[in-house]
Amino acid sequence: MQKRRIGTVAAAVGSIAVMLLGGASGAVAQEKVTVFAAASLKNALDAVNTACEADVGEQATVSYAASSALAKQIEEGAPADVFMSADLDWMKYLSDKNLIKADTETKLLGNSIVLVAPADSKIEAKIEKGFDLAGLLGDGRLAMANVDAVPAGKYGKASLESLGAWASVEGKVAQAENVRAALALVSTGEAPLGIVYKTDAAADPKVKVVGTFPEDTHPPIVYPVAQTADSKDDDTPAFLKCLQSAKAKELFEAQGFTVLAPVVSN
Repeated sequence: MQKRRIGTVAAAVGSIAVMLLGGASGAVAQEKVTVFAAASLKNALDAVNTACEADVGEQATVSYAASSALAKQIEEGAPADVFMSADLDWMKYLSDKNLIKADTETKLLGNSIVLVAPADSKIEAKIEKGFDLAGLLGDGRLAMANVDAVPAGKYGKASLESLGAWASVEGKVAQAENVRAALALVSTGEAPLGIVYKTDAAADPKVKVVGTFPEDTHPPIVYPVAQTADSKDDDTPAFLKCLQSAKAKELFEAQGFTVLAPVVSN
């Protein structure tokens, strides 16, 4: 019963998130720069988008979802000007299909993944080789983004495999369609533990970090950004430039991201 309830909540949260955050599956008006961005960027990119309005001349229309879903939608012809992925793989997926303007691609941000629990949880964890994650879960489930397609899920699975913990928890994973949906399962108490980005944990006061996964247990977490090959909006270059401005750097860092790209002055 618990497994069925968690699966239902995960699907519902993911669907609602796409609708509320401007899901990319519907038609998007091309009156503004249209950005398809990884769900984990929402808080930071909303702030950056507002701050960049003066430089760009408008606020961009941003659709948030899993990088995998957004890349597939761009492949199918969805009208996006900018793609911001939570990993290099999905950017390469589009680049290999000539759907990205290669000379605009920038490795913009870095992040880390953490183990989170509800804010009132008594769970404590020391994340190291052979740590007993299954024992910490007990009869509960581990909330993760889809481990086969969504970057946060892929990073999490890679780390657990490296630490020797994946085999013992594989059957306890509650997979969600994006990392914010996985976060919501922990935030609402549906799951006792979850794996999300550090920035997601910082954005939700209803969860707490109980451990950080060592960087050497998973591929480097890199958020690339690029203009799409079919971009139609003349303000797109100005938006991309503003993403690398000093004010954007400050806002990204305030949400816990590491800024990888050099600052570009206006």
